[in-house]
Amino acid sequence: MAQKAALLINLGSPASTSIPDVRAYLREFLMDERVIDKGPLARWIIVNCFILPTRPKNSAAAYEKIWTKEGSPLITISEQARKLVDANLDFPVYLGMRYGQPSIPAVVDKMISDGVEELFVVPLYPHYAASSYETAVVRLEEVINERQSKLKTTVMPPFYGDEDYIDALVETAKNDLSRDYDHLLISFHGIPIRHLRKADSSGNHCQVGGNCCETPHPCHATCYRHQSLETAWRFVEKAGVPDDKWSFSFQSRIGRDPWMEPYTSQEIPRLARAGKKKLLLICPAFVADCLETLEEISMEGKEIFLEAGGEEFNQIPCLNDHPKWIDLLADRCRRWAQS
Repeated sequence: MAQKAALLINLGSPASTSIPDVRAYLREFLMDERVIDKGPLARWIIVNCFILPTRPKNSAAAYEKIWTKEGSPLITISEQARKLVDANLDFPVYLGMRYGQPSIPAVVDKMISDGVEELFVVPLYPHYAASSYETAVVRLEEVINERQSKLKTTVMPPFYGDEDYIDALVETAKNDLSRDYDHLLISFHGIPIRHLRKADSSGNHCQVGGNCCETPHPCHATCYRHQSLETAWRFVEKAGVPDDKWSFSFQSRIGRDPWMEPYTSQEIPRLARAGKKKLLLICPAFVADCLETLEEISMEGKEIFLEAGGEEFNQIPCLNDHPKWIDLLADRCRRWAQS
């Protein structure tokens, strides 16, 4: 019988909070053609002449705020999840990062050395986007081909609307939703509008801000906005959040290109000024707490909300190592192995 294994893939993190390590991480991340989808020369100029001279210092300071004695929260949480999933299965579970360590090349070499022949690939992204889900899968296949390995892969599809994923989100949010709050803001990681349009295989369905995301269409299989809204709709329905007590937004915009709107950075103060004194926020696109949730939202977002007149700001944790999330991952792996 072929040796089976599973591989969890997440985004990654700098090796430390030092400026050189953050610069190296950002260079690897931003030089990815699926992150900054410009020509090679234009991308090199953007990254090396406009971003890397200043951004590493600011990013290093942000990472310093969330770093723990174990290191990067994203890495330590992902490794804890890996261990828990591994303990539920009778075949090994590996962890790789698209950028940084443990790198995809390193983990592929380890799996080949361990004799793995069949691999279930689990991109830890609920929603499809070229700059997250797609680049992780493509990079893995590139490395396998470079090694001329016969490793056979099966990739888990995005799970943005799956019942067990929604159940896990609701279970994670249950205690916070029982609090007295005025409004729930569901914040997803944003992507450039250009990426949305490029993902429209029909070439004419995507209207970005119209009702295209509500009109069934085959291109929804690669539409990040539709999948994000589907998660939001199913979550509030399952959690019983009234229609007038929630809204959605998109965070983490970089650069000057238009991204998906509304922007979380603008919605947080707007809600405070609108009289929403107690704000609850959840970030379903992230399965592990990281810079974007712990610093951008929990720290910076809270400060913005309070300065705009808000009084109470609470963020629902990511799925992290919640038992419902671990059960979901183990179940997906088990079903693949038995198929």
